[in-house]
Amino acid sequence: MPELVALDLQAGQSFVDALLRAWEDGNAVLPLDPRLPDPAVRRIVDELRPSMVVRPAGTERRSGGLPTEPGDALVVPTSGTTGVPKGVVLTHDAVQASALVSSGALGVDPGADRWVACLPMAHIGGLSVVTRSLVTGTPYVVLEKFDAAAVEQEARHGATLVSLVATALRRTDASGFRRVLLGGAAPPEGLPDNVVTTYGMTETGSGIVYDGRPLSGVDLRIGDGRLGSEGEVLVRGPMLFRGYRDGTDPRLPGGWLPTGDGGRIQADGSLAVFGRMAEVIVTGGEKVWPVAVESVLTRLSAIDEVAVWKRPDPEWGERVVAWVVPADPDHPPELGAVRTLVAAELSPWAAPREVVITDALPRAPGGKVVRTALS
Repeated sequence: MPELVALDLQAGQSFVDALLRAWEDGNAVLPLDPRLPDPAVRRIVDELRPSMVVRPAGTERRSGGLPTEPGDALVVPTSGTTGVPKGVVLTHDAVQASALVSSGALGVDPGADRWVACLPMAHIGGLSVVTRSLVTGTPYVVLEKFDAAAVEQEARHGATLVSLVATALRRTDASGFRRVLLGGAAPPEGLPDNVVTTYGMTETGSGIVYDGRPLSGVDLRIGDGRLGSEGEVLVRGPMLFRGYRDGTDPRLPGGWLPTGDGGRIQADGSLAVFGRMAEVIVTGGEKVWPVAVESVLTRLSAIDEVAVWKRPDPEWGERVVAWVVPADPDHPPELGAVRTLVAAELSPWAAPREVVITDALPRAPGGKVVRTALS
């Protein structure tokens, strides 16, 4: 039976070479995040049960490894913030489908384009740059870690494509790239013309919706309570995962995957995503989506970064709170200005009742803000 090979390696060509060796042997690959402390790595390895772990010093054989299915390519840990992440199993067919439709949407020409991979290989946003390049034969370079100066230098040297998250984009002059894929969180406003916003998750093998439009072969619908939760985004397509490493598969009849995100398909057929359904704030009986409030607040010049979450409130049940990294610590935004802007753009109940000034926002390894860590 095929085995699962864990790669505990820094990003770079050595990582790609080890990935290809495992695939040539008919095995699947579990990418580990070298930024994690040893206890966290051990928990992932113990839970997902690879048969071997490849490290710079050599390969460690492990007893009790769990085989994979023929055709499996990757087992990618989800970016869960509590407990041990699940392993998302992606087949070679799914990886190929994702690579081909995304490359087609971007008009990738292997003879003229070159990818820069600068996001963590343990997350689908970074790993899919490599797999997309391998499937299509497009040249690529893998940076050990994100470094704005190194990314900009690659563009000056002829790289044309890169995948970033919003935090990385803010720190980078990405104008030299033909296309910039942006994912990982709700996009900020005022993006350059070369930026393509993406929506997807580990279970979809990377982004499946570009600038609000589903890629070729991707179907979207909104749950109605009979199929999926009411208001929940449902997706299906050939790039979806086979299931989780523990053998579970959350897909509904017809192959529909509940994403856990609330959204709406608009009149023009584009998808509007409101945010995680579990993250809806209910204040005074009204629902507030944190992402919508954050999108408005990023327009304030006094705010560098912002995350919106909730605190218990004796009168309203929950109150909307904005955690803010100010652009100038000596001149933080005033609550009145924050409330006025949000009330005028969204609704009075969406206006934060409190602003918390902080030096930094808590983030998961993939760059997403961990709202539950806000307090």
